[in-house]
Amino acid sequence: MDTPKIQSEETIDVDEFLAKYDRESDYRRLTGFASRVISAIAICFSLFQLYTAIFGVLDAQIQRSIHLSFGMALVFLLYPSRGSWSRTKLHPLDVVLAIVAACVPLYVVVNYQELVLRAGTVTPADLVVGAIGVLFVLEAARRVVGLPIVLVASVFVVYAFIGPYLVGLPIKQLQILAHKGVGLRQLVYHLYFTTEGIFGIPLGVSSTFIFLFILFGAYLEKTGMGKLFIDLANALAGWASGGPAKVAVLSSALMGTVSGSSVANVAGTGSFTIPMMKSLGYSPEFAGAVEAAASTGGQLMPPIMGAAAFLMAEFTGVPYIQVVKAAVIPAVLYYIGIWSGVHLEAKRLGLKGIPRDQLPKVGPLLLEKGHLILPLVAIVYLLVTGRTPMRAALWAILLSIVACMLRRSTRIKLIDIVDGLEQGARGALGVVIACATAGIIIGVVTKTGLGLKMATALIDFAGGKLLPTLFFTMIASIILGMGVPTTANYVITSTIAAPALLHLGVPTMAAHMFAFYFGIIADVTPPVALAAYAGSGIAKGDPMKTAFNASKLAIAAFLVPYMFVMSPVLLMMNATLPLVLRVMATAIIGMVGIGAAVEGYLLTDVTWPERLLLLAGGLLMLDPGKFTDFIGLALLGGGFFIQVLRARRAEEKTTAA
Repeated sequence: MDTPKIQSEETIDVDEFLAKYDRESDYRRLTGFASRVISAIAICFSLFQLYTAIFGVLDAQIQRSIHLSFGMALVFLLYPSRGSWSRTKLHPLDVVLAIVAACVPLYVVVNYQELVLRAGTVTPADLVVGAIGVLFVLEAARRVVGLPIVLVASVFVVYAFIGPYLVGLPIKQLQILAHKGVGLRQLVYHLYFTTEGIFGIPLGVSSTFIFLFILFGAYLEKTGMGKLFIDLANALAGWASGGPAKVAVLSSALMGTVSGSSVANVAGTGSFTIPMMKSLGYSPEFAGAVEAAASTGGQLMPPIMGAAAFLMAEFTGVPYIQVVKAAVIPAVLYYIGIWSGVHLEAKRLGLKGIPRDQLPKVGPLLLEKGHLILPLVAIVYLLVTGRTPMRAALWAILLSIVACMLRRSTRIKLIDIVDGLEQGARGALGVVIACATAGIIIGVVTKTGLGLKMATALIDFAGGKLLPTLFFTMIASIILGMGVPTTANYVITSTIAAPALLHLGVPTMAAHMFAFYFGIIADVTPPVALAAYAGSGIAKGDPMKTAFNASKLAIAAFLVPYMFVMSPVLLMMNATLPLVLRVMATAIIGMVGIGAAVEGYLLTDVTWPERLLLLAGGLLMLDPGKFTDFIGLALLGGGFFIQVLRARRAEEKTTAA
């Protein structure tokens, strides 16, 4: 049974919408010979990645250089230099730049043996090629990712040169950032001819795991997985109070298992759920906020999460399945926080759900399309049984094609399989360039020792206390996340801020997950809240009001990281099942209490004293200690009891009238 048809104010062109709010989607729409050439390059890019995944990855610098060569060529062909340039025709200058951009990384491949033999020696040709390579990476980042990440990377490069002059800074704590300085030859060599810079860990992960998972996501979209998720969410939650809003939460959580982009998630599910919410009675600002908050959480939702999760596995030195395992409870708490906010708003407004006879049925839906979920089940099984992420993704890609062929209604054609190769390569471009740019930042950090210096300065600013250090790390991550993709944001914060947390005794996984969370939540944090603005674009609401509403709904994301730092059991670290269940139960109760305090409604409207009571009780329940749980439960119980009394009085007055 199809999903219910809702009459929206206007049909939403998803491609046009994404181009407006997501820089990666604002590419040229070409036809004719140019389109065929670009398609061929993209398909070859995917085939190269599949070949090395099947027959063995090449030497690190060669693999990463070819990966970057493909990525740079496609970026310069697909993304115009200036906004005023045509989106339907190739500019001759971009063709030239694309050729140069493809050749510069291949210099490393062609001269690989010679570069290895004369390690550390920089010839004039090396200097020129390396400098051009760095500049081209920055220009590619400006085109496909945005100016903020270019500015951040440029500040780091400038820092490498001006380090000796920082000794005389008036602020004593900042004098620690001084270093002996780096020469041009040294910096170019370190950034471009070692695996400590552009061709470092981020690009290494992009050229292996990340690309294959993005390709997997492209095939899942081809097979109709997105439609299945929306239908399934409607069947499970569409009938409840405020049903469409709960459908938005559930479908975005399901989409998050395969999508790492909050804006793309908003466009994919929001074009359907937001008009449904508005038709039910939600304000445009609240409808857009629900979708934005739910879609942003997609990057936190296992098993795939965002690209940064793969980097986390490399940086922390743990298997990727450990990162997935650690992310489960925080992600569940995040979505419970949003769900409770949506439910309480629906109750406050008296909103009903969609009649059951207008909704799909779970049984028939799973019988018809349930086989499409097999690749997701397989990828979890393969990761749990010890397969590498690359091998797991490879089998999942194959299984996604095989699974859709099992029924005529979901079968795809050969052209769709080929098109999936192209779409996968296009979808990876933003990550490829973000990882290369993040490599510039890491290169400067490792060359100057900035990581240790920043950690020391951060701890000094915080007076050596954990909570202030966490707070400063949160602010830094959110600010960086306002203009920098999650991948690069995580690289910066994990390189600079995470060492400070580690120095204060925070477990490695908790420190890295903390930075990861706050980099993501920037997508709904004003003033630069891209997911919220995308939601407001669909809902036709006020962007800033939508962003503030989204921040309220995503309150769990601001609290959960502090929780798992204080109690790593939430990350499944040294945890027993009874302990995990107790901590989860108290945390869920606490999130509902906090949601009621923020929303201003529980059983009836909440007064300010009741808000304080519920907020205090909820916060205490988030602390997993038995004493704090007891006090928190008592406060929440008191608040609930007062609400029961007030609700009864209000009902009696209504009955008497």
